[in-house]
Amino acid sequence: MQYCSTRGGVHGWDFHDVLFSGYAPDGGMFMPESVPVLSPDTLRSWRGLTYTQLVVEVASLFIPTQLIPRQDLEVLVGEALTGFSVPEVLRIARLKEGLSVLELFHGDTLAFKDLAMTCTVRFLNYFLRKQNRRATVLVGTSGDTGGSAIQSAKGLSGLDVVVVYPRGRITPVQEKHMITCLDDNVHVFAAHGSADDIDRTLRRLFADQDLVRSHGLMSLNSVNWSRVMIQLAHFIYAYLELSGMEQAEADGDLPELEVVVPTGGAGNIAAGYIVKQMGLPLKLVAMVNSNDIVHRMVTTGDFSMAANVTQTLAPAIDIQDPYNMERMFWLLLSRDGASVKNMMEEFQQSHRHSLPENHRKLLSQVLSTGTVTDEGILETMRRCWEENQYVLCPHTAVAVWHHYHCPHSSSLNRCYIATASPAKFQAAVQRAGLTFDLPEAVLALDKLATRYQNLERSLNWCKDWEDRLREKIQSVSSARKTGGNYYR
Repeated sequence: MQYCSTRGGVHGWDFHDVLFSGYAPDGGMFMPESVPVLSPDTLRSWRGLTYTQLVVEVASLFIPTQLIPRQDLEVLVGEALTGFSVPEVLRIARLKEGLSVLELFHGDTLAFKDLAMTCTVRFLNYFLRKQNRRATVLVGTSGDTGGSAIQSAKGLSGLDVVVVYPRGRITPVQEKHMITCLDDNVHVFAAHGSADDIDRTLRRLFADQDLVRSHGLMSLNSVNWSRVMIQLAHFIYAYLELSGMEQAEADGDLPELEVVVPTGGAGNIAAGYIVKQMGLPLKLVAMVNSNDIVHRMVTTGDFSMAANVTQTLAPAIDIQDPYNMERMFWLLLSRDGASVKNMMEEFQQSHRHSLPENHRKLLSQVLSTGTVTDEGILETMRRCWEENQYVLCPHTAVAVWHHYHCPHSSSLNRCYIATASPAKFQAAVQRAGLTFDLPEAVLALDKLATRYQNLERSLNWCKDWEDRLREKIQSVSSARKTGGNYYR
């Protein structure tokens, strides 16, 4: 299994190189040069596997045994997926009227990011220990990714984690999951801007190949292929559990499953599309909040950022740059790196691109979309509680809105992806007029000391933030070379 860039400039890389890279040197995103196809017999043989076993099977398709032997892979995944609050790691809530919610939020930071992040960090640490070297992880977050990266990597001797979050645009629990971690290898910045502003700064740092090479700089955002790779597993798990495939004829067609995903940076929905390419009959729906670029793109071809990111009750998807759509475009356009390069460079430079109608039609054939207002989020949370006594987080409510407003045939099973626990979004739960008992681990966050630095808004804020982060990366690397602690 080898990897290439979506922009055509890089080919023949292996999983190790891709894991440590983030963006490709040509600015693109890494994808496997060929996507393995799962036969119906293989899928039937996987029914009954635990989620952890399924992750091992999926990862083994993309990681050659000469890089991570099967026995080591089983240990790494097994260790990564212990400590979740339910023994099965994830859980399906089967509610009334065919409403099936796949709960992906039972990790340390109560968000789906924990599933892929814990595995990815274990892979990183495995290679770093074998090679006796260090790496610096640089992460921009819209709320959940940063906390998950910190909790997965804290205390590891070979990794430093630099996280930048948009101050005032995430919930208190999301913020506390980051700023209360005082481990010496964790460095947190609060930026006075949006998640897209942060991404713009980080792209500039990753474009500096000298900086990347000198300090082992890498990403743990869903830019990193390993994150997307692990996310393939929960789509396959959902299919095996909810499609009704066990009732299909042994030699007949597999039934279709509709999977509805709350969407921001589009990493999760891109994983679903890759699984569709692998042969699973999925009908994919990307639901967005008022930051509706994905919806506009699919329905009208308008791939352009709004003037400002709108702050909503679902802050983790308050994103105007759905960067993982690049992976979907690459697959849709038959791996045409030159076309993807032209499209994405125009979008990054001007923040707008108009999809040709033939490209928009291709996209609309594999992806349906919808957009939900804050009032729609609250209405959905209330209705789900009234009918099921089940509390949704606002992001999951963005997905479940589709259940109440888009009737479907009883022959088509549906799955709604629950990306976070309502415990992280208490203000939204209260605005919906609901209550939710907070876990002890969340209550304990209020009593912990904090550490972070501000990135203030200035006339030349992007360059100023870039300089501050560059200085941090260089000073941390310098401290590690002397073998001492960074925070004294």
